[in-house]
Amino acid sequence: MTLLIKNAKITDPHSVYNGKKLDIVIKKGKIAEIGKNIKISSARVVEGKDLYVCPGWIDVMADYCEPGYEHKETIASGLSAAAAGGFTDVFVVPNTHPAITTRSVVEFVQKKGAGYPTHLHVLGAVTKNVEGKELAEMMDMKAAGAIAFSDGWKPVQNPGIMVKALEYVKAFEGVLVQVPVLSALSEGGLMNEGETSVRLGMSGIPNIAETLLVQRDIELCRYTGSKIHFSGVSTPESLALIRKAKKEGVQVTCSVTPYHLLFSEELLNGYDSVYKVAPPLRTEQERKVLVKALTDGTIDCIATHHRPQDWDAKAKEFEYAQEGMIGQETCFAMLQQAAPHIDMDQWVELLSLRPRKIFGLPQVSIAVDGDARVTIVDKAATWVYHKEARETAAINSPLFAMELTGKILRY
Repeated sequence: MTLLIKNAKITDPHSVYNGKKLDIVIKKGKIAEIGKNIKISSARVVEGKDLYVCPGWIDVMADYCEPGYEHKETIASGLSAAAAGGFTDVFVVPNTHPAITTRSVVEFVQKKGAGYPTHLHVLGAVTKNVEGKELAEMMDMKAAGAIAFSDGWKPVQNPGIMVKALEYVKAFEGVLVQVPVLSALSEGGLMNEGETSVRLGMSGIPNIAETLLVQRDIELCRYTGSKIHFSGVSTPESLALIRKAKKEGVQVTCSVTPYHLLFSEELLNGYDSVYKVAPPLRTEQERKVLVKALTDGTIDCIATHHRPQDWDAKAKEFEYAQEGMIGQETCFAMLQQAAPHIDMDQWVELLSLRPRKIFGLPQVSIAVDGDARVTIVDKAATWVYHKEARETAAINSPLFAMELTGKILRY
């Protein structure tokens, strides 16, 4: 099928068409033509109020639960959700059963994810069975195609294991990804520690549970000369540490989730487990600091932390509910609502250009005869996220039935 995108602003600093409003023709996965007032009678036409075409977006951390937890999400349903959210590439965590700790499991997941419009990349485990005790065969997984390495939702706690892992991946310029949560200080906690947790009578997770791990791993990264990426940073103290380390030449980068940018701990007043996430939602003041860090170069990219849960995992007392929120389908709408002052050029940096550079993926450019690995978004379009029309298999989103602004147009 031929696709004709009408009067879209091209947002791509690597393209000679950057900043221009033009028509784009896509045929068989390639950009066939770019120009003004193109007419093709047999083409499917895509139009919008405030239409943009960008290099394809990347989600640097999501969970598709397969193999082992297909009742929550499958690779097929996850990739469909990613495509609906405008992502042309997505990194999946190794917290499956069996965990992605060997070459064979990497190959299995990649094979299951082949042939979809969204390209699946595997985060191989740092430790065997993501238990944090012994290094996994990272070199084998790298050879099989692992994009980077992480223990996902169970970040490496042992500094001895962490330093060995950093030294190991340095040999092939690999990147370690850590969710910044120190379990010794967060275990048993249900939400951000502070006045709200005291008032609600819930055990708290202090900011220091995040910042101590960030500080430790920055120093280990400095010591080894390796690379680390913190995914899901949520505190001003973490941002300050990362900002300082960058100035000192440490190879550290970070990402933030849409829900940490949009939501704050006050939403837990109703004890709704859909807002139970890790790291936890912070105060409104801290949320605003995260938003500000999008524009000063501290935050490098966006990670949805799309973490599916089934009904039974969330429909119980807050204390026993499992952590996580889905967000791939609604990512851009959440970002726009959280930071309406940010223009499309900056979103393209955060969603496409920087993650490609950090993780060694080739930059894509909007050019004639180039691959049509692009994201099409109407910034002004409104839509309702209907639960029954969702692409993901999961139900743990607070945005169902809400009107959102910023719609992805699929092709």
